[in-house]
Amino acid sequence: MANPIERKEGVLYCERVELEAIAREAGTPVYVYSAGGIRESYREYAQALDGMDARVCYAVKANGNLSVLRLLAAEGAGFDIVSGGELDRVLRAGGDPAKVVFAGVGKTREEIEFALESGIAAFNCESEAEIALIDALAGRMGQQAAVAIRVNPDVNPDTHPYISTGLREHKFGIDIHAVEEVYERARGFAHVRLEGVACHIGSQLLDAAPLIEAAQKMVALAGRLRARGFAIRHLDLGGGLGVPYKPEDKRPDVKSFLGALRRLLTGTDLTLLLEPGRSIVAESGLLLSRVLYRKSNGNKEFIVVDASMTELIRPALYGAHHEILPLRESRIPGSVVADVVGPVCETGDFLARDRAMPQVMPGDFVAVMTAGAYGWVASSNYNARPRPAEVLVDGSQWRIVRRRETYEDLVRGED
Repeated sequence: MANPIERKEGVLYCERVELEAIAREAGTPVYVYSAGGIRESYREYAQALDGMDARVCYAVKANGNLSVLRLLAAEGAGFDIVSGGELDRVLRAGGDPAKVVFAGVGKTREEIEFALESGIAAFNCESEAEIALIDALAGRMGQQAAVAIRVNPDVNPDTHPYISTGLREHKFGIDIHAVEEVYERARGFAHVRLEGVACHIGSQLLDAAPLIEAAQKMVALAGRLRARGFAIRHLDLGGGLGVPYKPEDKRPDVKSFLGALRRLLTGTDLTLLLEPGRSIVAESGLLLSRVLYRKSNGNKEFIVVDASMTELIRPALYGAHHEILPLRESRIPGSVVADVVGPVCETGDFLARDRAMPQVMPGDFVAVMTAGAYGWVASSNYNARPRPAEVLVDGSQWRIVRRRETYEDLVRGED
């Protein structure tokens, strides 16, 4: 994939737009996304699966901006949702409900009814109680619901424990050693069709080997269920492929990974569902911020910026790494080892710690890179901070696709 964000003659661009122009006009902090980059990342999946009975369902939780969803809907994407609110977003963006898969461990009665009314493709169920509830609601509405049971394949994805989902101790799915009996007990439900098997072992995987291991287990499970008389039609392998947040990280080879899946599914006549999120949007997004102050506490150096954990919580929550680059190359030679911190009243409010940084000064703009996934969607109003604007760049044009919140927005709905 070509990087939509590059430096030309010392100036950082997104596609053909100078990022400093966006920072000055839209204000900071502000999220910026490349439409061309998002399209290219989606097409990498779609083209590698061409000719195969498969569907790419973008994971809305990664970035749910309506303009991003419209881009992907126009490309023919399906959508993976985990809430009624995400389904509403997909529908508002023109997504096809018949290409929507509803996952998640805690679906409410209201969310299930909304999904049934909307005509989604399938539910990925994570407990027997959930299957029973879907059966009851579908029966009341005179429908039959397509269901896959999410299986916990007990594969260690070797990622951060907060985003690992495929081991027995995790809350997700049903143990692969018990799931066949769950299918058997679910035979008696009149208003669900047990059509699929599903799994998702975690995200930010730079090595696809655990995903292939999980897929092998799931293909074997589908075969065993078919031998028991279940009409298993689709295999949902979730998402999980990571992106390089650090310069030394190696990007997974999407084409090779999907080629391995193609070979694994040959002869099975199973429809393959994949649910990438991060690998579609992360590298095509960044967070622009302005340097407010430089500060020294003894031997400790700080660069204080106007973005914080309320805009991007990943560093504070996961210890995640994001490269931070000046929008213009510094005219001051050398570098400084510093913490890059925000204004929030928490010691945990940092974007980088002990990072070798260019000599940026107050008033300079910086870009927090690879921030298109799990950025704005996980933002908050902590410390009564309005959430930032979002901008979409397409070629030489850019527009604000979510306005910055105001103080009035912060108190709306309060008495």
